[in-house]
Amino acid sequence: MYLRTVPFVASGLLLLLGLGWQPAIAAASTEELLVEAQAALDEHRYKDAVEAYRKAAEQSDDIEVAQQATRISYSYGFNADALVMAKRWLKLDDSSDEALLYVAQLQLREGDIRQSYKSFSKLLERGDEPVEERLISLIPLLSQEDAKNADELMRKLAKPYKDSAFAHYAAAVMALQAEDAKEAGKRAQRAIELDPEWLQPKLLYARTLLMAGDQEAAIDYTARIIGDDPDPDPDARMELAIMLLSAGRDDDALSQINQIMLEQPGRTDALRLMAIINFRLENLDVSQADFEELLASGRYTMDAFYYLARIADHRGDRERAISLYTQVIHGQNAIISQRRASYLMSEQGEGDAAIQHLQKFGETHPNYAVDMILSQAQLLVTMKRYDDALAKYDRVQSYRDDSEEVLLGKAELLLRMGRQDDALKLYRDAVDRWPDSALSLNALGYTLADRTDRYAEAAKLIRKALELDPDSAAIIDSYGWVLFKQGRYEEALKELQRAYEMLKDPEVASHIVDVLSKLGRSDEARQALEDAEQRFPENELLQGTRERIFPDD
Repeated sequence: MYLRTVPFVASGLLLLLGLGWQPAIAAASTEELLVEAQAALDEHRYKDAVEAYRKAAEQSDDIEVAQQATRISYSYGFNADALVMAKRWLKLDDSSDEALLYVAQLQLREGDIRQSYKSFSKLLERGDEPVEERLISLIPLLSQEDAKNADELMRKLAKPYKDSAFAHYAAAVMALQAEDAKEAGKRAQRAIELDPEWLQPKLLYARTLLMAGDQEAAIDYTARIIGDDPDPDPDARMELAIMLLSAGRDDDALSQINQIMLEQPGRTDALRLMAIINFRLENLDVSQADFEELLASGRYTMDAFYYLARIADHRGDRERAISLYTQVIHGQNAIISQRRASYLMSEQGEGDAAIQHLQKFGETHPNYAVDMILSQAQLLVTMKRYDDALAKYDRVQSYRDDSEEVLLGKAELLLRMGRQDDALKLYRDAVDRWPDSALSLNALGYTLADRTDRYAEAAKLIRKALELDPDSAAIIDSYGWVLFKQGRYEEALKELQRAYEMLKDPEVASHIVDVLSKLGRSDEARQALEDAEQRFPENELLQGTRERIFPDD
């Protein structure tokens, strides 16, 4: 009888003690969640902010809350969360093109091609123009996404319009961006057949020849377009100039641009290209004048600031370079510009100010917030503040666990900190997650060759990396180094010298010195070291190589 009453008594005690029952806790209101989200943003707790916005959007019927939650999550790069919130927005307002566009783009970004296709199809059908013509308007948007996914999506969208030049042209552009020159060429040719007077498919076809490796055919094809037209379109000359530029024929490219400028002196895209060509030719005074003129026009201002900064940087005018780099606030050069500005500050002994600059830039430009935390981590590594750098890497990794760059950067930092086993674990993780990445394969292979005696495994990894990227000087250097470790000195020297011809790098130079020394060619080793020291006068790696190989010098 006693035993049968125990459960009842026990549960009664739990109730009395408050362990088996808890009073209902009132859920936070939408207003409280929004305040919490803003506070988290102010404290740079981006994931916490997004989670608060998500909760607010899920429980509120206010369209503006869903809009705000979507835009904030999208801006900070939390795509899965942004997709949930965009769907909520669309549910509350199914007539919103903006909400549907967010859903479509985020589905593509998350790799859900099937659902993205459905969403984009619905969006395209809402317009006044024919759907096949509107496909072209998607090109700038899809060009920001994964190229292969965007290519697959565009093929699906274009499929019903087999007799539309617009559809074939749009599909050709995306195929080319996905590096499928064969498909792009076929599509471009079909667009030309359907609309022989349309110039753009012809220029696109020329690009497919260029991507396929036939530079001369691409240049000849474009030159014929110009030659066959008594009044050639300047766009064709621009395309020819770009092709000549890619072929290393800078002077010929400049000649085409000059012709465009004669015909259309106010054409700023031609002025921009002319300025870049002059920069490449190291005509810095001319290039500077061109970019200053471009800046005054109000067009391509980010490019102008970036190249003017590089010119000042090249001339050693650090203050001007910093000022110009910091004004590159959006576009493809924004991140590299802010990083370079911070490095220049650090080199001037203003390390804390450099870190603060990156932090502030991330706060004021949410699209780059996580990139700026990564930039801080990388800068802290150069300042040898390894613990601080690791904390930043951990934070970025919590936001971007799918980033190969972050994982490899953190592994390299752990190596610097003497945590070799932890670093190798991360490198192996990277190879497991990105088995076809030459970058990850090379990182693990080189580390095994340099830090362990697992040379056979290292060589296998590096050879696979070379198959994927045969022209990479860094990977060729790794291969030469593993050959050196295996005692194959003559073969190693050949590979290392090939790498150094491609990339003048102090580490490659140091490897060459090691091999020459091992071969007993001391005079050549000393000369190679002196040449490298002249090129990199304060490099710590070269200083260590001298102390190790020539201690009596």
